[in-house]
Amino acid sequence: MTTEATRPSTSASPTARQVWTRTRGVVLALVLLTVAAVAIAVIRSDARHGRLDPRSADPYGSRAVAQLLADRGVDTRVVTTLDEAAAAAAPDTTLLVAVPDLLTPSQQTRLHSAFIGSRGRTVLVSSGSASVERLAPGVTADPATSFDSTLSPDCDLPAARRAGSADTGGIRYSTTHLTADECYPSQRLSTLLRIPAPSGDGDTVLLGSPDILLNDRLDEHGNASLALQLLGSRPHLVWYLPSPADAPTASGDGERDLFDLLPSGWLWGTLQLFVAAALAALWRARRLGPLVPENLPVAIRASETVEGRARLYRKANARDRAAAALRSTTRTRLAPLVGIPVSQAHAPEALLPALSARLHGDGQLLHALLFGPPPGDDAALIRLADQLDALEREVRRP
Repeated sequence: MTTEATRPSTSASPTARQVWTRTRGVVLALVLLTVAAVAIAVIRSDARHGRLDPRSADPYGSRAVAQLLADRGVDTRVVTTLDEAAAAAAPDTTLLVAVPDLLTPSQQTRLHSAFIGSRGRTVLVSSGSASVERLAPGVTADPATSFDSTLSPDCDLPAARRAGSADTGGIRYSTTHLTADECYPSQRLSTLLRIPAPSGDGDTVLLGSPDILLNDRLDEHGNASLALQLLGSRPHLVWYLPSPADAPTASGDGERDLFDLLPSGWLWGTLQLFVAAALAALWRARRLGPLVPENLPVAIRASETVEGRARLYRKANARDRAAAALRSTTRTRLAPLVGIPVSQAHAPEALLPALSARLHGDGQLLHALLFGPPPGDDAALIRLADQLDALEREVRRP
């Protein structure tokens, strides 16, 4: 029994080539996703880096207009906090707010209070409905933007008449101020609006699109002329670039969490995805109820069933279950051969003495073989199967 039970066996552990064959599809997909993500990040970062930043020479930056203003004696200073922007309000200063919608309501109110009595000029670039009512009371932003990018001035504002047509098409505004200059209309609504201050020489200019400030659009139509006249009327230009990180500086605001920074449409879209996923799960789920046995459409050979079950065990690394099944089946077949009832085949005190008497072997070895711990690897499992097979053949030998 010892010689046959310990004969060498072939290892079933997967080779490196088999592992690569099984995983190469997943690895290839991960590599493609990584390359695509890096490519998209590089393209987007190259195209949108420094948007409306007067220090940036990228296509969407504004370094060109800042350089032209410097040639005409206008110094440009970039600020990134609300405190700096509010402190910069002065009669000889133009304050440009790049993205007003990034400001919180309390920040907008504070900024408006700072520049309303400064007698300087404030330029709001693409101020939408989230900010225009606080930064420019009496002005309303239309939800529908302009269909055309290049528009004609059609107003008496000297800067607009000298510039001619320009790329101001974007957000459209309406106002209740009777003295306001409404320029570059689109469907009877203005894309450039100048509102004089109640007292003094100050004013507020609302620009519906940032295109006239961008490097790659400055040399088109009258963009450069209009930008230089709007931003160069005073010797100092303060360029305010708001950011979400500046939100805690506003009094009474506190920090904003991730959901405050997401547009409301994203939340509704995510909710719809969850509902769709739940409906798809219900549609694909099986009907609840008792199991119904069905006849197989074809006859399957026992060897195929054994091989299929073995593959499932191997895929799940269920060596303990496979070993338990092999030992249980072997004990069930050995019990009648040594005169033990099948009901006692799994009791060591009943089966092992009868086997030892039949084979004149060591009871400890038989106990480890039939009732021992599960094997530690695939090779040990194969050795166990060979040993059980050898034991059964020896018991059956006359």
